[in-house]
Amino acid sequence: MIIVSQSVEEILSLSARKFSEEDIEKLEKAYRLAVYAHEGKYRESGEPFVTHPVEVCKILAQMNVDIETLIAALLHDVVEDSDGKVKLEDIEKEFGKQIVRIVDGVTKVSRLNAPVGASDSRLKLETIQKMLFAMAEDIRVIFVKLADRLHNMRTIEYVKDESKKAYKALETLEIYAPIAHKLGIYSIKWELEDLSFKVLHREEYNMIKSLVAEKKKEREQRIKEYIETLKAALLEHDIVATVEGRFKHYYSIWQKLKEKGKDFSEIYDLFGVRAIVEDIPTCYTVLGIVHSIWKPLPGRIKDYIAAPKSNGYRSLHTTVITGYGEPLEVQIRDKQMHAEAEYGLIAHWIYKEGINVKVMQKWVTQLLEWRKELAKDLAGVEDLKKELQMDEVFVFTPKGEIKHLPVGATPIDFAYAVHTDIGHRFAGAKVNGKLVPINYQLQNGDIVEIIVNKSGPRPSLDWLKYAKSPRTKAKIRKFFREQLRNELIDRGKEVVRKVARRLSRSIEEILESDVVKKYLQGQGISEEEFFCRIGEGTITFGDLLNLLKPFSEKQKEKIQKKPKNTSLLSEIEVSGVKNIELRLAKCCSPIPGDEIVAIASRRGMSVHKVNCPNLKGVPVERIFSATWNTATQRYYEATLIVELRDKSLIGKIIQSLENIGVIIEKAEFQTTRWNYSIATIRVHVKNLAHFEEARKIISQLEGVVNVERG
Repeated sequence: MIIVSQSVEEILSLSARKFSEEDIEKLEKAYRLAVYAHEGKYRESGEPFVTHPVEVCKILAQMNVDIETLIAALLHDVVEDSDGKVKLEDIEKEFGKQIVRIVDGVTKVSRLNAPVGASDSRLKLETIQKMLFAMAEDIRVIFVKLADRLHNMRTIEYVKDESKKAYKALETLEIYAPIAHKLGIYSIKWELEDLSFKVLHREEYNMIKSLVAEKKKEREQRIKEYIETLKAALLEHDIVATVEGRFKHYYSIWQKLKEKGKDFSEIYDLFGVRAIVEDIPTCYTVLGIVHSIWKPLPGRIKDYIAAPKSNGYRSLHTTVITGYGEPLEVQIRDKQMHAEAEYGLIAHWIYKEGINVKVMQKWVTQLLEWRKELAKDLAGVEDLKKELQMDEVFVFTPKGEIKHLPVGATPIDFAYAVHTDIGHRFAGAKVNGKLVPINYQLQNGDIVEIIVNKSGPRPSLDWLKYAKSPRTKAKIRKFFREQLRNELIDRGKEVVRKVARRLSRSIEEILESDVVKKYLQGQGISEEEFFCRIGEGTITFGDLLNLLKPFSEKQKEKIQKKPKNTSLLSEIEVSGVKNIELRLAKCCSPIPGDEIVAIASRRGMSVHKVNCPNLKGVPVERIFSATWNTATQRYYEATLIVELRDKSLIGKIIQSLENIGVIIEKAEFQTTRWNYSIATIRVHVKNLAHFEEARKIISQLEGVVNVERG
């Protein structure tokens, strides 16, 4: 008989599995290694660090995972937190390749940190990508990681750093809970959401907790009555079943209050009833009994047994009206379905037979597809986070194949779900034999037939307005990105080449510089991608100038700035005034060709355009007429305000300005509410005629809406 520690005994007692003596011995060995590795280390709660992997292991034991997952849970932190005492090679030697692969996968996901210069969206994308990749390699990596995050969230009150606490809670809510949802592990998903909600919105959390507590007794009595009613009806039909109540979680209540704009008293589906029976035929029998007790609501029967969700979830759902006149959702499933509903793909991993293995393999394939499609699609990050927790509709191909799509999906989503090439050649759709518009929202059970363009792929950017699935959007963006990529790269190269020429450098020197290398590394992009982003305007001209500031600092003398003080005396003549300090007013930035006046002050005289708004209210005796000396040869500062339909036009604008000798100092962008872009471009020109030439050339470019002087 094997003697095991108390911690291992507790772990084993939580699992319904029967492990061999050899497995138990390995688990005990893993526990002892964890104790050794974490010796002398403590959590912020003051507990020995080893309590954390033990608790993670307990969470997974309750889900009846295999012995490899339990061992990996005990060892998931030993490489990172043992001060080098334990290495991956040691784990492989003692426990084998499977376990070391899981431990290494968890370690890699845990190491996710923001690279230098990375945006918040890019970090979220990287996190999701690596989690998807880890799942595709061995889905047990994510089982351990979810349990790890769950225990950390259960003990997050001990974290003293409030910003760290908030970051972890937000990451949990935006990434870990949706992943748990997509995997169908609802027991973890709901708890992660509530724990994150408590950290991020404590006042709202306490308010909802208080509101729920106020009517707790009344609701418990009501649910007890519904359970007894259903139990009695089932007994009359000799049906053995477990009937239980379920209550809505705090976060989902808050979401409903926020999204629907409802008052708490208007939310009726705070609880429901669940019947767990022996087999599938009995599920349908129970559905009929439920409808004989309470009146079913039309359109609210969902058969996820005949058409399971993409994560394998199976159950019958029906919403009925009770004798109290309130809606009640009843869920009906068998025991295996219930295990799958609680633990999602973990249950599929456990029951390694028939359909479950197929479901698992389908999911792994889908994960790899997602990772590939989203590799460069930052615009899809928010959409992906939403889809991970979206409800689904199921529709059919004309041959009867089921396709799962997000609620609100349109025919264009269906076309791309069938095949990318079918999506690219989309020309129309028939639903249930009738032609429908592209914005038609697909309903459960629809039979969809896609009409394809026989002449080849002809996607439209307008399709992005109608697509609901982020995978559809990613495929459309990818098509246009690849079509335009070479053109964008060439355009970007030309922009960098011109900037390099201004800085008296070669393009090779710019690319080999430390500042550019560090930028590329921080963004995780290649030189080719760098050029592409410049060409499309994702990296703006202003961004490029800021990046190359170290070079431009050395080249400042090449841009002739305004001469100080009396140097303007040779360029501007002021009537009746000699040898006094002159300066060009920044409010209107006059240039040769503008009608000008000079304003006297204690500090000398400032030169303004005659129509400068700041002249209003200036006493007449302080205003002097002034004229330009036509012999002036230097450059003067001016500003172009350009309204664009597309930021990527900046490449053409820069090229056009450079061609006529305009020097560009800086460019900044802002987006209007109509999704146009406003570019504010600081330039240096010789005179008004030079400026007007620049304005005219830009205004003739396709996609430029308006050009004004700033």
